[in-house]
Amino acid sequence: MFRFGLNPAGFALGKRNVHYSWVIVAVASVMWMTSSGMRFAAAILVDEFEKEPFGWSIGAIAAGFTIQWVVSGTLAPVCGWMADRWGVRKVMWAGGVLFIIGMVLTAFMQNLWQFYLYFGVILAAGMAAFQVTLVSGVTLWFRKQLGLAMGILQGLQGIGTAFAILLVFILFDQFGLRMTFLIPGLVGGAILMLLVKFFYNEPADIGLRQWGAPDDEPIRSMQNNEVAKVRTHVFLKQAQKTNAFWNLVGIHFWGCAGHNIILILLVAMMTFNGHSKGVAVAVFITLMVVSTITRFAAPVLADRFGSKVVMIFVFSAQTFPLLLLIVSQELSAYFTFAVLFGIGMGGEMTAFPIINRQYYGDAPTATTYGWQMAGAGIGMAIGPVLGGFLKDWTDTYVWSLWLSFGLSATAVLCIFFLPSTHHHQLPDWEDELPPEARMSGGAPAVAPAAGGGGGSDD
Repeated sequence: MFRFGLNPAGFALGKRNVHYSWVIVAVASVMWMTSSGMRFAAAILVDEFEKEPFGWSIGAIAAGFTIQWVVSGTLAPVCGWMADRWGVRKVMWAGGVLFIIGMVLTAFMQNLWQFYLYFGVILAAGMAAFQVTLVSGVTLWFRKQLGLAMGILQGLQGIGTAFAILLVFILFDQFGLRMTFLIPGLVGGAILMLLVKFFYNEPADIGLRQWGAPDDEPIRSMQNNEVAKVRTHVFLKQAQKTNAFWNLVGIHFWGCAGHNIILILLVAMMTFNGHSKGVAVAVFITLMVVSTITRFAAPVLADRFGSKVVMIFVFSAQTFPLLLLIVSQELSAYFTFAVLFGIGMGGEMTAFPIINRQYYGDAPTATTYGWQMAGAGIGMAIGPVLGGFLKDWTDTYVWSLWLSFGLSATAVLCIFFLPSTHHHQLPDWEDELPPEARMSGGAPAVAPAAGGGGGSDD
């Protein structure tokens, strides 16, 4: 008899029992593909907003993306804080509603201020509810193989973005601006609201342990209660005293500021330099598809060998290929750049959940990751608007490319100052907790460090 549904072992599918942690990965992947794809896909419309009936400048258009990233970056720690205390599902419900409202209103926008409010504020608030909670929520389900889980999540998110870019191109070409936002908004919003029902806050919600936890470990809820509030507060105070905490926020800022100049302005840059819109979209999709390789590989390699060495490689790979576009605007140069830059950009963001685990173990790191995403959000905001206005002022994208290079190179330099991931930063942080708030019953206070001692990123 075919079985389907929850059971004490996890999730029954036919004759096999699958631990529900992998269902969480699948659900989170679809939700992230749905909620974040439009953020980057809308970039292919930048040159369209320059035309009538809008007639906005590149700088003014980039400012709309800047507002979106400022809002989502500012809300990232707030969403992480709420998720640590009250669980990710409540935050996701609110995010799904805001996503639908923002997309529908953007479909009917006519003025620049509406673009800023609907796309830049409301839609950004909806996206912020997912960008932190999905990643931090998945980490709660894994004691081992977190790198593989993050690789799947991040890789599928890259594929989803590539699909969203193609979808926006087709919808705009066939139906115009209104349906380009209305169809993904309503359909995507419905998918998000449906899948929230299957995303449980933590294994204890359905009577399970983390994947990889000892069988004799007590099942204990660590969210949505007073213990969770105390643990989050005590840990965050200690984490913020470490140099690694603030350096990671800064690295995310510099790296995202650098690559978002390219993600937002690449299609407009190519059409400005005489290439067709279709070819420009093909280059953009190539970049996103290639990025899925390192979106998957970077967390897996970081989990095995340490995040620091992996981050040095991928941040360098999103920095030095920029020199290719500075010296050449040929189509072959763009495709070569898309491959090389895609390798770097795909891995740039995906090692952060792993390095948090390697530095802080099983501590409640959603708020910590939220701070890092705040750095990313502010960086994603500042990069495009500076790059856009540089183009307006100089009537060339060369200085925008140099700006991207400088920002990403700063991130590479900062990574060298991170401590080794083979040693926990706060191994005794729970000593500051009251006894009832500490992990007990055989569960370790910290998770294993990078690679179980293999390799080195000192």
